[in-house]
Amino acid sequence: MKQFFIVFVWMFLVSFSGQAQQNVKHTVSSGETVTQIAQKYKVTPLDIYTLNPDARNGLKEKSVLLIPSKGEVKIPVKEQKVVETPSVQKKGNTHTVAPKETAYGLAKQYNVSVADLEKANPEIKDGLKIGQVLTIPGKQQETPKQETKPSKKEERKAEKKAEKEEKKEAKNGGQNIVHEVQPKETKYSIAKKYGITLEELEKKNPEAKEGLKIGQVLVIKGSAPKIEIAEKKSETPKQETPKQETAEAGFGKYEVKPKETLYSLSRQFGLSQNDLTDLNPELKDGVKVGMILKVPNTLPLANASSKNFTDLTKSLSTKERKELVLLLPFNVSKIEGDTTSSVQARLKKDNFLNMTLDFYSGALVAIDSAKTLGLNIDVKILDSQENRNSSSISSTFVQNNLTKADVVVGPFYQAHAEKTAEMLNKSNVPVISPLSKDSGKLYSNLYQSMPTVDYLKSAMFDYMNSKNGNIIAVVDPKKASTRKYISDNYSNVKFASFTDKGGLSPESLKSLLVKNQMNYVVMETASIWMIKSTISALLAAQSEYQLQLVILESNDALDSDEISIANLAKLRMLYPAVTRDNDTPEALIFSKVYKKKNNIFPNQYATRGFDVTFDAMLRLSQEKSFEETIYDAATEQVENKFNYNRNPSGGYSNKGVYILYYDEDLTVKEAK
Repeated sequence: MKQFFIVFVWMFLVSFSGQAQQNVKHTVSSGETVTQIAQKYKVTPLDIYTLNPDARNGLKEKSVLLIPSKGEVKIPVKEQKVVETPSVQKKGNTHTVAPKETAYGLAKQYNVSVADLEKANPEIKDGLKIGQVLTIPGKQQETPKQETKPSKKEERKAEKKAEKEEKKEAKNGGQNIVHEVQPKETKYSIAKKYGITLEELEKKNPEAKEGLKIGQVLVIKGSAPKIEIAEKKSETPKQETPKQETAEAGFGKYEVKPKETLYSLSRQFGLSQNDLTDLNPELKDGVKVGMILKVPNTLPLANASSKNFTDLTKSLSTKERKELVLLLPFNVSKIEGDTTSSVQARLKKDNFLNMTLDFYSGALVAIDSAKTLGLNIDVKILDSQENRNSSSISSTFVQNNLTKADVVVGPFYQAHAEKTAEMLNKSNVPVISPLSKDSGKLYSNLYQSMPTVDYLKSAMFDYMNSKNGNIIAVVDPKKASTRKYISDNYSNVKFASFTDKGGLSPESLKSLLVKNQMNYVVMETASIWMIKSTISALLAAQSEYQLQLVILESNDALDSDEISIANLAKLRMLYPAVTRDNDTPEALIFSKVYKKKNNIFPNQYATRGFDVTFDAMLRLSQEKSFEETIYDAATEQVENKFNYNRNPSGGYSNKGVYILYYDEDLTVKEAK
């Protein structure tokens, strides 16, 4: 396919030798975007898209672009060619996996089902690997067709259309604005960014109604990049005023922090080590704290599905001694100063203290497990003396010199975890927020170990879409924000109607169901009556259709005695969760050891304490730095997954989520 692209470029240059003298060729480097390249050559992104229409589908490293040296390029209609230049390598009925690709995305790209793709490639059930060659079932991609020469009537029609578009552009201020879709962006977030409505965005970009693709170019203002018709051969192309360009166009500055390596820096900025060194020759003498590096302005985002789950106990290193600090809210001074209650009485009424002690008891088991494995780690346990509004973090920081720590776990409250990360940011000490689902200020060294509620929802929709499901939403009118969230982010979801009494309309539901396809019915309501009517309608339709009930978050109404668990199991109710029950031998050993130490089985906070602490200690005990393990390895402990991914605004979030369902035997199982 690369040879095909080169032949096309050669034919293009031969056909337009008169204009080609004004064009230059640019070989795309890793991480480059159309905007950066346009800035480099003092042209607009539209100029590049005009000569390279396939660039709208994303850029591929080492591909060749034509760059106009002056103004806007005009191409005669008679020489137009439609040639598809894929952004990934394709040959015959195979596909070579590129970074950030998913089975769902590939299935959609080749118009096949995920099931057929997995049947042809059984190994991908455990996840895709970069460079892996897949067999594509079904039809191969059609050979690009060459356009026929347009008639004079068609040319006149195209001229009139071009005139209309130019007038429309003039009305818009003569300026086109386009946006290149980045990973994790949604139509809602893009519309909000540019101050337009979702309807306006979809009107200018009808193809966006079916969903967005990374690298897709959206028109925000003006018209799409177009191939113009040269009306007069003698017309002199308009000369653009040269833009003032600095040597740093498309790049920014970054100060190297302690413990960073060439490897971690290259991963952070999406460059190879050689590319980063080419940009910063001083790196050849080694990475030094305080160095100012030239780096790309646009940082790549890690893909939650691109990492394999790894057993870090198989790659332990004990060469260097490390230090782990646990900042836990014991609030000892308050307990000692409480003259009205005994410790036992306080424990009966203080839920926060009980949660702290449970977490601490699990962490102690993790510390003992680390000793058994021979890990070379010192553990320091400090009292953060925190409540929602205050803590002793500042004094603890000074008294214990936390800058020497290799990792800090805690505090519990998000605001105090953020304060700790801020104080340790210059020292680049990772701070793990162990329990909070909130998100506030983001620091580059802050690791949010609890997946957010919004991510749980998006993970659920990603799963349903990956199964090529027909998604129907039953949303209580009182939950307007939920309906807006679904509408703004998932345009393929259909909404069911309600009866006058407030229950789900069975006729409305049945009209939205599809045969020979899984129908996922997302139920969002706190009304027991609405839940019962929805379940009743689904059970009635189950004999004709494949159905599965879905909830996006925990719903207390489902615990009502009026709701039959057996019916939820019949509908195999599906939901996203941070934790899952684990009956593996390793999990049973933890439970047995914990009970022996504490005379009780571990609850969710005790297990969380073990998982967060043990995972941090294993990451500290690798040949790589803690941050490097974050880029390379996702892990799974007793009940929790840790799949940290960098946020675009800074810091890291855990994307480790389980998709669970009620089975008909009344057990909860993980959906695959």
